[in-house]
Amino acid sequence: MLLNVSYNDKTRTQKIDAAVGGPFTLKERWELGGIGSPKLFITHTSLEIQNLLILDNNLNCCNIEMRPKGIIVRFRSLLETYGLIIPYYKLKLHKGDLATYSIHHDHYFIKVKSDTKAIQKFFKKLLDYKADNAPTSIGDL
Repeated sequence: MLLNVSYNDKTRTQKIDAAVGGPFTLKERWELGGIGSPKLFITHTSLEIQNLLILDNNLNCCNIEMRPKGIIVRFRSLLETYGLIIPYYKLKLHKGDLATYSIHHDHYFIKVKSDTKAIQKFFKKLLDYKADNAPTSIGDL
């Protein structure tokens, strides 16, 4: 789900927490080695997100926040902050060309450059956390 997260709204916060869980505690953040990604430069997006990004002339970039049950991809357009809320069970992550990762959720997608080791390390941490905390599948029984 794509939401405007610029302003604090109790119902919106409850909706986000229901979808991806509340924020990690400080201890959990320390154990994970941080929950936020470095600055990610957007190369290509789905139509709905692209329509938001073309409203201003700034460089298109985003960041990812890990949550216990999903991620939030945040980006800015004009003076507003938008969040793409993605539960882990709907998250599809693809390693594309030489230095590109693609984040998919239903009909939304964002492709970002992954030209540094820090970005690649974050995506590995994200995939490992998703795999460790996924519910047991029928094939594992």
